[in-house]
Amino acid sequence: MYTVLIIDDDFSIRIATQASIEIVAGWKTLLAASGAEGLTIAQAESPDVILLDVMMPEMDGVTTLRHLRSHPATRSIPVILFTSAIPESDPRVFSELSILGIISKPFDATELVEQMQALLQEKKYSGGQFA
Repeated sequence: MYTVLIIDDDFSIRIATQASIEIVAGWKTLLAASGAEGLTIAQAESPDVILLDVMMPEMDGVTTLRHLRSHPATRSIPVILFTSAIPESDPRVFSELSILGIISKPFDATELVEQMQALLQEKKYSGGQFA
């Protein structure tokens, strides 16, 4: 069972995403309403994966990701961008940001979990480490 940290400034998206992940996959979720809150939770809880919104006020997702990658406790946590702001087909995004992938909004509950599972399996990620 994975623990997923959802970082998104939109309350309704956080709650809908949480419900989707918990009901469809049975995974544990942690919620953060901002990049700063997400960094604190990620350092304290060491989630298995982070679902990160790109467009947020104050600290956007790219800045949050850079902070995650610069801290030893969060450097290796897999991150999936959760947004409609970056084209899914642009491979430069993956290499430049060191992410597992991108899941577009809006989303279908079942497809969200299936996409997350596929991204985690592609990288052979299991229970806190890459194989």
